[in-house]
Amino acid sequence: MQLTRTEIHLGGRWVRPDGTGTIPVENPATEETIAEIPACTATDVDRAVAAARAAFDGWADTGPADRAAALDRLHDALASRADALAETIGRELGSPRKFAARVQVGLPLRVLRGYADLARQPAPAETIGNSLVLREPVGVVGAITPWNYPLHQVVAKLAAALAAGCTVVLKPSELTPLVAYQLFDAIDEAGLPPGVVNLVTGTGPVVGAALAGHPDVDMVSFTGSTAVGRQIAHLAADRIARVALELGGKSANIVLDDADLTTAVKAGIGNCFVNSGQTCTAWTRMLVHRTRYAQALELAADIAAGYRLGDPFDPATRLGPLVSATQRDRVREYIARGLADGGRLVTGGPDAPVPDRGHFVAPTVIADVDPDSALAQEEVFGPVLAVIPFDDTDQAVAIANNSRYGLAGAVFAGDEQRALAVARRIRTGSVDVNGGSFNPLAPFGGYKQSGIGRELGVHGLAEFTQLKSIQR
Repeated sequence: MQLTRTEIHLGGRWVRPDGTGTIPVENPATEETIAEIPACTATDVDRAVAAARAAFDGWADTGPADRAAALDRLHDALASRADALAETIGRELGSPRKFAARVQVGLPLRVLRGYADLARQPAPAETIGNSLVLREPVGVVGAITPWNYPLHQVVAKLAAALAAGCTVVLKPSELTPLVAYQLFDAIDEAGLPPGVVNLVTGTGPVVGAALAGHPDVDMVSFTGSTAVGRQIAHLAADRIARVALELGGKSANIVLDDADLTTAVKAGIGNCFVNSGQTCTAWTRMLVHRTRYAQALELAADIAAGYRLGDPFDPATRLGPLVSATQRDRVREYIARGLADGGRLVTGGPDAPVPDRGHFVAPTVIADVDPDSALAQEEVFGPVLAVIPFDDTDQAVAIANNSRYGLAGAVFAGDEQRALAVARRIRTGSVDVNGGSFNPLAPFGGYKQSGIGRELGVHGLAEFTQLKSIQR
């Protein structure tokens, strides 16, 4: 399998970048450099945007059936590479092989198929009085994607933009860029028109900033940290460009006194530790009624102990490494700070045994966490669960909403109607009740500092359109 890549994809061709620098790509499980990619420049961004702009009119005029057929072909080309994609994600991110296949690859395939179906049946024009109201593609989209779900986050933007009739310039994360190259191999196989999708690689301060601030980019769709999202919004605001921002989270899992405690704790830990905790929607705060609190902590310790760290390609591994040494050290610092702020270590911790090589952090549960402390307020992005007791439902809701984030959350209760009533009070973009499964057709996005706009399904498609009124 070819890992090192020396070119970028512009106007339907693999071409040499303007810059001569390269960026190493590391396997976080072994700490070995496994590839290099181009460190592009602002000039490369100019070339990519020009290619997308030149292709826009033709793609915007393409009929729904042809757009859908192109997305179907892309789905099939990606599906034929599913094993190779999962292997690449295992190497560059450290996702356990089973999770990489089922979620990191399986989910974007479902999303892509869904957008092909939506492209086939676009929303009809609406008549309001004497006005005909149309939805038209917003234009050239700059898509800037994160490292934690390196294929899904690309497809969620790319498929929606293409279905809407937009053209795209993609900048993947430099930490996990290799699967994007495989995606563009599939794009070539699918026969998308030249320039409809373009690839530039590099760092955020150089390539990301040039793309977000480019005068010919009509919309920037960004997923990543709230701090970087704020910078993206400033760059786009200078030229009044549209932004869609999917940012951080600090989601609460409320376990009411009548909940099935084993189910609630098991699901809560599974959600918190998914992708080694490197998930923006992770339920990193578990709020438990005080009458069930001690039992919940016992269950949490036993369940967390079953999460084996190790080689992502070992079938027994449940937790892979964190993406980098920097991320590992950051998570360990949060654990130490949480304990210094009065938290009580239940299991794991900074001194727990981990593999000798790789950027591993042991699955960690900390009890008695102060709701106002850093561990309860800041996004850790590692396998760390903060457990907080509450005395009544109003207090639980207040603690859950005591956050600058509002991305996701959960409620567990024996009475589903009671759980739904609590879910309505949580100020987040999505809430799971009693372990409700993820729905890739439902709108995904956050309140407050968790972002602006929505991804996935018909609402995600609408983000890449603008309204026109024609009066008759």
